[in-house]
Amino acid sequence: MAYRRAVNILPRGKECVFSLSTFCFHKWENGIFQRGNPHGLSVRGTSRNLHTGKPFMVARLLSVDELFARRSLQDYLKKMEKEYSECLKAVNSSVTEQQGGEDEMRAKRTRVSLLGPLVQSIKQLDTRHKEITETEALLKDEDPALRELAQMERESCLQDIETLRQEILDLLVPEEEADLNDLVLEVTAGVGGQEAMLFTGEMFDMYQGFAQHHGWSFDILEHMTSEIGGLRHASASISGPQSYKWMKFEAGVHRVQRVPKTEKQGRIHTSTMTVAVLPQPTEISFTIHPKDLRIDTMRASGAGGQHVNTTDSAVRIVHLPTGVVAECQQERSQMKNKEKAMKALRAKLYSMKLEEETSKRYNQRKIQIGTRGRSEKIRTYNFSQDRITDHRISMTVHDIKSFMLGEDLLDEMNSSLQDFSNQEMLMELLGENNHEGA
Repeated sequence: MAYRRAVNILPRGKECVFSLSTFCFHKWENGIFQRGNPHGLSVRGTSRNLHTGKPFMVARLLSVDELFARRSLQDYLKKMEKEYSECLKAVNSSVTEQQGGEDEMRAKRTRVSLLGPLVQSIKQLDTRHKEITETEALLKDEDPALRELAQMERESCLQDIETLRQEILDLLVPEEEADLNDLVLEVTAGVGGQEAMLFTGEMFDMYQGFAQHHGWSFDILEHMTSEIGGLRHASASISGPQSYKWMKFEAGVHRVQRVPKTEKQGRIHTSTMTVAVLPQPTEISFTIHPKDLRIDTMRASGAGGQHVNTTDSAVRIVHLPTGVVAECQQERSQMKNKEKAMKALRAKLYSMKLEEETSKRYNQRKIQIGTRGRSEKIRTYNFSQDRITDHRISMTVHDIKSFMLGEDLLDEMNSSLQDFSNQEMLMELLGENNHEGA
């Protein structure tokens, strides 16, 4: 899709530190980067689950070369090598196994397994650095054929160094606990009356398009319309590969600036709407006891056909310990409504649990501060200037019409947010408070 970018703040190609976008950031060989952390290298207990309106602490994205030039990164890699060596020695020592407890030995074996791929990449990187030093000496040889072979070997070493450096960074940045989960999306009209409700309807349609763009399922749970066709509130269950990972940064307050359809004098109004993105837990990871629930049935209300106000198909579920409520009246079947309401309730309770855990681990300067941070606007949609600005990373793109389709432009915005989040987490891991310092 053709589009215009007003502000291009991210490095491209080889210089991008964390590469996720399939249309902007390319791997140096065979396709694109697929960032992941299958080996679990992270601060123990790290979790970044709730994303709202806090700006990122990273001022700009650093290149791979800039990151590896930082003393803090080199010190951290040496620390990981030392820990791996100590754990491996302990695991291979029968004396230590007799002296140490079973739980301690199990923990050391786990660390050896987790740190192994990282240490292997670090050693390969050191080997390539030595090889390139030896190769550069041959570039001064009098034999032209030998110099040509040395130049080819040097280019191959440089390519390997770039690849290995990226692999190391990918291993260092932890995956989020909820990244592989499905989600429940909630949109609610904010300040601005009917115009806010109209914008909320457009945003809900945009996210439905985004789900379709990625091949995810989009199952509407609630849909409360306004008098002129907008939405007061709506929610949907979204399921598909990495759906939460690609949607999590949409949570927060979205502001629109435009001339409303209801405005007769042509004045620009400012309205808001709120997006909540709740990771959907699995049955194994999160359970709810039936004794803690009160399930009410009632007659459906609003537009919807012959079943409205004639059967008790609508369902409201209350979680008694917390007072959290979930409702659904979209389906004709009471059983299906109960199933959908339960899905929404589980997502709300799971998000509360994650929020509580997150608030214990991180201070308020982090972007992941839970639902209490939704009062801050995260993005502005200015129709008269045909621009969308994300205030967390000061990124602006143009062509609102294409953006609201929920396709490539929204993908690009979320990729940029993910890149900044990854680098912020890396700086947190390295213990750097001043991101511009070494």
